[in-house]
Amino acid sequence: MSNDLNMPGIATSVLDLIGNTPMVQLQQVGSELSCPVVVKYEVYNPGGSSKDRPALKMILDAEEKGLLKPGGTIIEPTSGNTGVGLAIVAAQRGYDCIFVVTDKVGVEKVDLLRAYGAEVVVCPVAVAPDDPRSYYSTAERLVKETPNAYRPNQYANPANPQSHYETTGPEIWEQTGGRITHFVAGAGTGGTISGVGRYLKEQNPDVQIVAADPEESVYSGGSGRPYLVEGVGEDFWPTTYDPELVDRVIPVSDADSFMTARRVSQEEGLLIGGSCGTAVSAALQVASELGPDDLVVVLTPDSGRGYLSTVFNSEWMDRFGFLQSGSPNVADVLSARDSGGRPGLVYVQPEDTVRDAVLLMHKHSVSQLPVAQGEMPLANAEVFGAIDELRAMEASFGDAGVLDRPVGDVMSARLQTIGIGESVERAVLLLDSVSALLVLDGGRPSTVLSRADLISFLSTDSL
Repeated sequence: MSNDLNMPGIATSVLDLIGNTPMVQLQQVGSELSCPVVVKYEVYNPGGSSKDRPALKMILDAEEKGLLKPGGTIIEPTSGNTGVGLAIVAAQRGYDCIFVVTDKVGVEKVDLLRAYGAEVVVCPVAVAPDDPRSYYSTAERLVKETPNAYRPNQYANPANPQSHYETTGPEIWEQTGGRITHFVAGAGTGGTISGVGRYLKEQNPDVQIVAADPEESVYSGGSGRPYLVEGVGEDFWPTTYDPELVDRVIPVSDADSFMTARRVSQEEGLLIGGSCGTAVSAALQVASELGPDDLVVVLTPDSGRGYLSTVFNSEWMDRFGFLQSGSPNVADVLSARDSGGRPGLVYVQPEDTVRDAVLLMHKHSVSQLPVAQGEMPLANAEVFGAIDELRAMEASFGDAGVLDRPVGDVMSARLQTIGIGESVERAVLLLDSVSALLVLDGGRPSTVLSRADLISFLSTDSL
């Protein structure tokens, strides 16, 4: 016998609370623009993000097709939000969950997934998608190893964009009274922008669909690396993304994403995450080109509560080179050192020989080099170690053959990092115990700061 209350003001389950999220106009941020910018505030979904919508649709679709059976296990690679949505659905419908995330995902998101009873497997982000250690490959392996497992695969599952076509798109059209002229959203799996874009263009083909994308993501023409913002952008082309529906792609830097998220949170009282900052930054750019008869709607997919240790932590933002302290700071030291223009980061790959590293140090008149895997621009996570002239000399003194061995065999621990906007006082403190620091600018390795650089700066009248 059912004990459902059947009362109009009481939902039968948490799944009934998915969707019908509110919209709010930005009043402070972009107040100088004549075109209004309206936020589709997806935080109001029970899992706190827009990913609740495809999570429910994908599971219901899998049940209907017999792909997910009672007592089964849902396995999915995720940046966190899709996992939360799937965990909520799983809790209601009796499934176990295993989620695979990269080590770029904040600890709050991992803890949140575990709070819902899910098992979480963390994989390195600085590997190719086909690497067996990648979170895509790990998820595929777990599906094969786990009995009665089902992987929704949000990157290829048509139920993902369909969920937004059936719910998000109609909500936006109705809430704006059909007045919307531009829709802006991040392009991650492509589900949101493709589903909403298809619905809106069916109502009015003139509605412009704009994808906000991290710099270096494939949608912006990059390789998929490196960027720090989570849950948006990709290093491959998901089949759930329909490029024919997207009129424009706007690349947004990590710095703009994070600073916009902080600004919206502090000035509007809307606590939004880093990828929301990406979308709002792009929306403000679009709105700056428009007039009062236009209406920009930007979808903010989640809350800033999952980013309290990163985007909203000023110490973290300092360390990664996103914030500027008062002068004198590291940037001032580098400007004095590189008065003719700052050279690019000089580094070696782990497979380069020690001999190559020594020759490179002599060529650039430096005594140490970072060891990193990949091409510029590098991610901080792609720096694995360091090699210095003294260590190379000591190693080769005992065995001349060392010079022809890979740097990765003899490298030492990676250089300690410092943000480009951090104070000279902090640089002095750090260089008291190490000979050089790796400078991060906008989250990316930029150059090496040595004791000699700092002594030269302090010995001048720069202060």
